[in-house]
Amino acid sequence: MSKVVKEMVVSELRDRFGDSQEMLVIDSSRLDAISDNEFRLALREKEIYVCTVKNSLARKALNDSGVTALDEVLAGPSTIVWGGEDIVALSKEIAKWVRQLGDKVEIKGGTVEGTTLSAGDVVSLSKSPGRLELIGQIAGLALSPGAQLVSALLGPGGKLSGQVQAVSEKED
Repeated sequence: MSKVVKEMVVSELRDRFGDSQEMLVIDSSRLDAISDNEFRLALREKEIYVCTVKNSLARKALNDSGVTALDEVLAGPSTIVWGGEDIVALSKEIAKWVRQLGDKVEIKGGTVEGTTLSAGDVVSLSKSPGRLELIGQIAGLALSPGAQLVSALLGPGGKLSGQVQAVSEKED
């Protein structure tokens, strides 16, 4: 491949990656064409993008974009995966496909906020709650003091307030 062609490929990769800083690297080289097509189409529906490219060209494009954490992960057959709602949703989806396809797909690692993740880290990340789940948990925690107050008023305190109200109505 000539230098001009390599620069064109690197420029195209930079455009594809955009300003994405959270990516995973997998090895999907053992997938047959039909499984690979199903895999890519299913991910595309969830706005997750997949790109299999020569490691040196990917490394150059990523380094130009400021992503250097994947340098040590990019070895051997590599497919870069990015996009989705967040990195947790991305890792959950990839982990699901790894379980579904068995030994045909392997997680090699990834990057989150400039930190390199090992394959085990990606699997652990896939088991953590996603963005929407965390928002729900925070909302539940924020609303719990009000719920405790209501339950206290409806419980024994509610009986007392009802008796006080009855006595006050008698006096009127």
